[in-house]
Amino acid sequence: MLKHLHIQNYAIIDEIDIDFSAHLNCITGETGAGKSILMGALSLILGDRADTAALLNRERKCVVEGTFAAAGRKDIKTFFRNNDLDAEEELVIRREISANGKSRAFVNDTPVNLEQLRQLSSMLVDLHRQFDTLSLGESDFQREVLDALAGHASLLQQYQATYVQWQQANRQLDALLDQKGRFTKEYDYNKFLFDELEEAALKEHELEEADAEMKLLSNSEGIKTALRRVSYELSEGEQPVVQQLKSLLNLLQSFSGYHAALPVLLQRLQSVQVELQDVADEVERINDHVHYDPQRIEALNERIAIGYKLLKKHGMQTTAELLQLKNNLETQLQAVLNIDEAVAQQEKDVQQLWKQAYEAAVKLSANRRKQVKPLQDKVNQLLGQVGMPNARLQVSITTPEEGKEAVIHLQSHGIDAIEFLFDANKSNRFESIRKVASGGELSRLMLCIKSLVAQSLDLPTLIFDEIDTGISGEAAKQVGIIMKALARQRQVLTITHQPQIAGKADAHFFVYKEIKGDAIKTNIRLLTNDERITAIAKMLGGEKPTAAAIENAREMMN
Repeated sequence: MLKHLHIQNYAIIDEIDIDFSAHLNCITGETGAGKSILMGALSLILGDRADTAALLNRERKCVVEGTFAAAGRKDIKTFFRNNDLDAEEELVIRREISANGKSRAFVNDTPVNLEQLRQLSSMLVDLHRQFDTLSLGESDFQREVLDALAGHASLLQQYQATYVQWQQANRQLDALLDQKGRFTKEYDYNKFLFDELEEAALKEHELEEADAEMKLLSNSEGIKTALRRVSYELSEGEQPVVQQLKSLLNLLQSFSGYHAALPVLLQRLQSVQVELQDVADEVERINDHVHYDPQRIEALNERIAIGYKLLKKHGMQTTAELLQLKNNLETQLQAVLNIDEAVAQQEKDVQQLWKQAYEAAVKLSANRRKQVKPLQDKVNQLLGQVGMPNARLQVSITTPEEGKEAVIHLQSHGIDAIEFLFDANKSNRFESIRKVASGGELSRLMLCIKSLVAQSLDLPTLIFDEIDTGISGEAAKQVGIIMKALARQRQVLTITHQPQIAGKADAHFFVYKEIKGDAIKTNIRLLTNDERITAIAKMLGGEKPTAAAIENAREMMN
């Protein structure tokens, strides 16, 4: 509930304070007195964009502050908790606009952004402006009316959460299918390359080792000749080197006791002799293992040719690189098989989520359909009450059959296509509201619908800005009765030109212009009982109301 509104330096308002009633508050005044300016200021704390043109005095900032009673509201407590704000029994929303156009918003003195402000204000106030009747022809609003009457907010949230998951799963499935398409295009080529490497059956370091062995075999005869020559000179020649060293060692051995250096020299010669003997033995062994093998050479040539062809084809240098390529190709080929499994699983998930969403959508649809006849009956009854006895509202709900167009029509709100149809003259020719209803008809129809919806929504404050445009007489009286009934359970603020409505007010505020210095300012005051009678009489009979008009005004108030 809006308890208090403070406006400072906005348009032609210097500074005003208003304390509202908890029930029906009517705001009246001459055309141009500033009633719409008042709503413009109020809209600032509801999250509308700021305009520096609204500043009355460029030397001062504009301030609009509203104090709301919000005790016990779970949704507001949740909002405060989610946005890290301090919750209090009274909720103070303030909007400031500086001369340079910078706008700031505060909730209980904590800065908030405009989106947070809009979210919070939507929980506190439903503001219906003069031209908001256009939304009556919009399918979103029409669906929201049925949802509010059905009271299935939790089911709708559950459906929307599942719907979002279904959409995300669909996008993931599309991505997998795209990936599978790319893999499939590359599969045949990668399979050919892999099979070629698989057939080659290269082993680790095979080409490098084959190349080294090929060089050995190609030079085997020269190597054996050299080895035989070395072996012969060391061990079997006319004067074998090993034998000569042994003789020299024996020659010096007999004189080792006569010179201190000779034992060391003898030891060194002995080591050389042993080493040369080992070399001779090793040469003989190597010679025994080196053989010219034409068949082996042919086999190696074949393997080297295969390997070098693959190296050249793939621009590589080593066997290890070819083996790594083979492993990579194998991984890619396996990925094609794996992605088929992933696609199958994702399709299963998509179908499961669709089924869950569809089942919830069917329940939503059933709940909405249950509200159609009660809504039509109540609205049509109220239309007669507000001076439109021949007008009829008809609600059309179209739902696709399961297994046909249901998947296509699954949307964020369900599977229903909802449209409000209207017949103003009992012609039984119902057409879309947006096509056939006049402005006055839309205003009264909107009031009838909102009066029903308000009973199903926890909106403490309803604000109507000249919703009574285009009506008068008995119709205006009935509109006042409807508003009065609404105000028994919640706060209602209305700007009106109709005395029949003003007469129902629990608090009657009068907007007027006054001259302060050289400037014209807008002000507002709460009327006393006698002032109300006079104001309503003027609305009935002009600036100088007759005694009959005054009596009529008194009767309206009673």
